Amino acid sequence: MAIPHTSSMAPCKACQDRPPLPIDFSMAFQPIVDVRSREVFAYEALVRGLDGTGAAEILGQVDDDIRYQFDQACRVSAVRLAAQLGVTCGVSINFLPNAVYEPAACLRTTLEAARKYQFPTNYLIFEITENERVVDKEHLKRIVREYRRRGFKTAIDDFGAGYSGLNLLAEFQPDIIKLDMELVREIDANPVRHAIVQGILGVCAALSIEVIAEGVETLAEYRTLRALGIHYFQGYLFAKPAFEQLPAISWPED
Repeated sequence: MAIPHTSSMAPCKACQDRPPLPIDFSMAFQPIVDVRSREVFAYEALVRGLDGTGAAEILGQVDDDIRYQFDQACRVSAVRLAAQLGVTCGVSINFLPNAVYEPAACLRTTLEAARKYQFPTNYLIFEITENERVVDKEHLKRIVREYRRRGFKTAIDDFGAGYSGLNLLAEFQPDIIKLDMELVREIDANPVRHAIVQGILGVCAALSIEVIAEGVETLAEYRTLRALGIHYFQGYLFAKPAFEQLPAISWPED
């Protein structure tokens, strides 16, 4: 479907009539919690099959021909479901920077979805996964600048797991980084991981970047990360993703 002309932004070359997206999917939501206040900071919207199956099966069907459509459809689905579920905090959406042609114009669908479902745009957080190779870093910086201008927060997901590590952080400074779960796993018993995370936290503190520990599964991991000064957490210790629902949260004792 062609995107309606409801703003002054000119459409980019990908915003044209296209055949329907040949993938059906929905979203699960997993909370990112602030343990200081015991409140939800945000919910991450995670792609799922219509029967609740994992993201891998869906993402495996995404090729270059439908990458743009899929990226746009994920944003709309996340905003629609978040509004329907009554989310009143952040919603974190993974995006594909290589699917964004022109940053301002490619936000058209996101902004229209927020208007349609009456969802505040300042709740939106866009995550770039470090596992996706960024072909054009200048293009990525333009995307981040435009998103910030629109009031969105940005995050680097899976930090420490991907192609570029600190090099990507040197190119642009997001509002948030999310520590990769492999850095978090058994950090209570691994002095090397402990030292690496401690170093990352020092860099982020100097750059005024918030840190989320994701993939936290054990009380020992949580307590170690908490002692390092982290207060934003995501993982099975708190809640598993819930398909088209907001899951109940289990709050561990410090």
